[in-house]
Amino acid sequence: MPGCSSTKSAHFNFNYNVSPFVNYVVEAQTGDLRGGSLTTSTGRVFTNQFTSVMFRGQLQAGELIDYSQSKMANAFKNFYVSSGIGFVVNHITSINRTSIVDPSFYTAGEDNSNQLLIPLRFGYEFKVFNSYTQPSFKVDLGYQYNFVLGDGLDGFTVGTKHDSYSQLSIGIKFAVGGITSYRKQIQY
Repeated sequence: MPGCSSTKSAHFNFNYNVSPFVNYVVEAQTGDLRGGSLTTSTGRVFTNQFTSVMFRGQLQAGELIDYSQSKMANAFKNFYVSSGIGFVVNHITSINRTSIVDPSFYTAGEDNSNQLLIPLRFGYEFKVFNSYTQPSFKVDLGYQYNFVLGDGLDGFTVGTKHDSYSQLSIGIKFAVGGITSYRKQIQY
């Protein structure tokens, strides 16, 4: 939607590490979304509060490449791609359905929606190692694009495309659990 703007959100996740480079992630997000412009011919503007829950699989390059003989490959081993399925619940807190440019132009829609979504995430994890050369915590930089499988997220039921929203994030992940062996050395 033209005129989309940046808003803040928070996410919390639990990662199950199948290996140092393959993870299953359960994630919960909450925040606000805002978009539109009063100066367009439609005059559509909205603000909503959303909460979502997702399950994703995450694959890092280190699972696929031999990074032991190359500094370049070693640097790339922590890039990841992730996707899965989720559910988003939203509540419109402010909306303009009637155009100020053309008062006869009205856009219908629902003020609340519950919809499936498909998250697609790309990112990089900076791993900080403990004395056992195991990651004790990670700093995660990511970009996530969420394809909503419906048209109610913005409160407007119009057009042929489904809604979507994207997020840039920075996070800290703490590793808990025992030390396990892996087929490759993790730190080089």
